Amino acid sequence: MSDIFLIALRAEAPALADHPKTFCTGVGKVNAALAAARLIEQKRPARVWNFGTAGGITVGGGIHQCTRFVQRDMDVRPLGFAQGQTPYEEHIVLSLGDHGLTCSSGDSFVTDPALSIPADLVDMEAYAIAKACAHAGVEFVCYKFISDRADGGSTEDWSANVHRGEDSYIEVLRRAGLWS
Repeated sequence: MSDIFLIALRAEAPALADHPKTFCTGVGKVNAALAAARLIEQKRPARVWNFGTAGGITVGGGIHQCTRFVQRDMDVRPLGFAQGQTPYEEHIVLSLGDHGLTCSSGDSFVTDPALSIPADLVDMEAYAIAKACAHAGVEFVCYKFISDRADGGSTEDWSANVHRGEDSYIEVLRRAGLWS
């Protein structure tokens, strides 16, 4: 199995979820990290693809490739570390290159536009999957569909749009020769 596809929830892409190379991680960084690490060990993929919904900070609707990943809820500034940095690790940002956007992952649903989030979009799993892939030396590819604006209407917007990214995910896989 050279590629596997990870989504958090079946509701994000029901047809994609039925594909034999697709696995649901569950919501949040812990679930995503555990699932990604287990699947990398079991399936030995050359490449892991992550698709899912995200709140847009600097970008509007549509699908966007992410190549930089940060933690938004790691706050150890009192210990002298930068916001988002895991203590005693060198890097704050996991980077796959400069051609995509920055995704900030955290275990909270962003609904406050007044928050200062140094990222283009927010989700709950990508950082954890990127880190599991980096640790295992597996290529990581990530695309997120903007389901909401990470503001006061995010809950309702996400609920209405959670499934709308599926056609875009499948088109990305079709262009990569992984979907017929």
